[in-house]
Amino acid sequence: MIFMSLQNNIQAMIPVQCRSLNKTYKKIPALQDVSFEVNPGELFGIIGPDGAGKTTLFRILTTLLLPASGSATVDGYNVVKDYKEIRKRVGYMPGRFSLYQDLSVEENLTFFASVFNTTIEENYDLIKDIYCQIEPFKKRRAGALSGGMKQKLALSCALIHRPSVLFLDEPTTGVDPVSRKEFWEILKKLKQEGITILVSTPYMDEASLCDRIALINNGKILKIDTPENITSQFGKILWTVQSRNMHTLLIDLREHPAIGSCFAFGDTHHVTITNEQLKMDDLKAYLEGKGHVDIVIRPAGATIEDCFMDLLK
Repeated sequence: MIFMSLQNNIQAMIPVQCRSLNKTYKKIPALQDVSFEVNPGELFGIIGPDGAGKTTLFRILTTLLLPASGSATVDGYNVVKDYKEIRKRVGYMPGRFSLYQDLSVEENLTFFASVFNTTIEENYDLIKDIYCQIEPFKKRRAGALSGGMKQKLALSCALIHRPSVLFLDEPTTGVDPVSRKEFWEILKKLKQEGITILVSTPYMDEASLCDRIALINNGKILKIDTPENITSQFGKILWTVQSRNMHTLLIDLREHPAIGSCFAFGDTHHVTITNEQLKMDDLKAYLEGKGHVDIVIRPAGATIEDCFMDLLK
């Protein structure tokens, strides 16, 4: 009895806990044996491409979907049995803008505050840094706001009841680079307020802004760790390669026997070397023999995207 009580207390201290979650849509697996825990006050990232299962996972954790099997708790409450309690305690910002577009900024915020039996004034200290940026447009209809302003309004509405756990599903998708940077600065400040934050994103460069991340693809968790630990464990020789004809370069690099993988990364190709005897001059000579010119080869440090592509193999 004492052991069970202790176990329940420990579980209540964990903001989010998933155990072997599974979900299918018409026999297509959306989540496959997903397990992880999120620590109190942590900024935890779910990183993966479109269709990886991020939205399905968030909808289960916010009690909007039922899992096919497995279990999950939020603040110690079961997502199936205790859905009413969880909905009082969490904030959820879906990927698609879902506020009332015909209502003004102020009307949306007032409405969501009333749903949770609170007022804008009661929790204004939590949202003031965000809301002050859109307050000059408080009489404007939400549907007429820019993408970045819509995101700030949606975040304000998700925070108005001071949730203990905040779920943000791809909050920066389709937002300009300046607004993306501003949004992540806002999340850092919210973290200082003690709010546990789960954020999903397809942008690998945003992974480094999280305390820990879970890399996910096809509904499976590939790896969970800090961004620094994931990149430091890459353990392979990595070069960047450029030439005048990048398309042909990709094909020729993949045909070289000492190259394990080759992927396009921006204006370069990232290649992993399987034979340590291969030197950069050797690879350059090989490419020159293939007719390439303006060849540039440099050593590179692994990024989260390099690690993600390597885990897919």
